[in-house]
Amino acid sequence: QVQLVESGGGLVQAGGSLRVSCAASGRTFSNYIMGWFRQAPGKGREFVASISRSGGSTYYADSVKGRFTISRDNAKNTVFLQMNSLKPLDTAVYYCAGRPTLGAISTPYGYDYWGQGTQVTVSS
Repeated sequence: QVQLVESGGGLVQAGGSLRVSCAASGRTFSNYIMGWFRQAPGKGREFVASISRSGGSTYYADSVKGRFTISRDNAKNTVFLQMNSLKPLDTAVYYCAGRPTLGAISTPYGYDYWGQGTQVTVSS
């Protein structure tokens, strides 16, 4: 089945930008809605953003609207998360995930495939 590998995390100062990537294996990438989640120290997993199979529709958590942008390149089996105006509260491990097309992209449930995560740290 599909495997996901995140990359691009690192340390950035508040107000800076960072782009994380998620590479998927196989030819089934375009059959999945893709999402980004994050988990901060001592907190549960939080939905961040999602994108439809062809990239025509996106959805964002209120906490990142206007600052983050999700995109995908199906030819390269890759999904991206561009993060601008970063805040210390954005510090977390960021995970990408995929789910079969079912329900609205705003639904944070039903993601069957997960990456290992990449650490993003924002200093004040």
